[in-house]
Formats: sequence, structure tokens, C-alpha cells
Amino acid sequence: MFCPKCATQNVEGASYCRACGANISLVPQALTGQLPIANQPGTDDQYFGRRRRRPPSSEYASRSLITGAVFAIIAIMVSKNSPGGARWWFWLLVPAVMLFARGFSELARLSHRKNQNQNLAQPMINTVRPADLAAPKTGELMPPVPSVTEGTTRHLGVEAKTRPFEFSDTQKPS
Repeated sequence: MFCPKCATQNVEGASYCRACGANISLVPQALTGQLPIANQPGTDDQYFGRRRRRPPSSEYASRSLITGAVFAIIAIMVSKNSPGGARWWFWLLVPAVMLFARGFSELARLSHRKNQNQNLAQPMINTVRPADLAAPKTGELMPPVPSVTEGTTRHLGVEAKTRPFEFSDTQKPS
């Protein structure tokens, strides 16, 4: 079986390419058309991430910002008017800040989506292939890359050359 990344021939049943290390465990299944079906979103995690899949809306952003402002106003009123509120009023600021952050992030998602739609609406420029660019040669086979393990074992058999270091008392090593 050949690696789809570097075209190196590997043994049948190999999980990784011996030259580049790419995962080739699914290549035989892909060639026969028997790839495993990936988990469809929403089947096993139907409750997790529901908020991320919905499109951004200005209504949700304004509702979060207004609720955050109400929490902040209540926190200030409690700190001023309530006798025991001087100790715990700042805990009302936690949901206020969280709601402000949610509202501003929703506005950012909304503007990002709007910019993305405008970019898609513009026609693409320079999509035609230049005539002076040569066509790729797809019929050529690349020579196999030497294996990582072959190169490593080649270096293990050769001993490194060493030279003795002799220092006198007056010389310092450099």
C-alpha cells in the first residue's frame, strides 16, 4: 500500500508510513469504500453545544446586555440602600459581567457573520490559471523517501570519531 502523503510503499496492515509517519491505517478501508461512519453531530450530544450551533441574533445580544445592566443597577442599589448589602453587593456583579460578556460576544459573532457574508458576495478575482504556468505532471511517480528508521540505524553502526583533550595547567579549555 502506498502512502497518500509521500507515495512511499509500505507493508500491508501498517498503521503509520515508514517514511513520513502519516497515519495510513484507514487507507485500505478508503480504497474499498468501507470507511466507518463518523458520529453525526446532535445524535449523542444533543444537549451539549446547542448554543454554539444557533446563528447569532441581535435579539439575544440585546437581551443579554439589558439583563446585565439590570443586575449592575440592582447591585448598586443594594450596596447603597440595604443594611447588610455592603458585604455581598459585589456578588451581583458576577452575573452582570457574565451577561455583558455574552451580549458583546454575540454582537461580535453577528458582525463577523455579516462580514463573512459580504466577502462571499464579492466576486473572486484572478481565479483563472495563468497560461505560462506549466501543467503538473501527475503521471510521474516520486522516488520513495528513505525511511526514518533506516537512517537512524545507519548511524548506530558507525562509531563517532573522538579526539583526546589534553590541557596543561596554564591553558584553559575553550
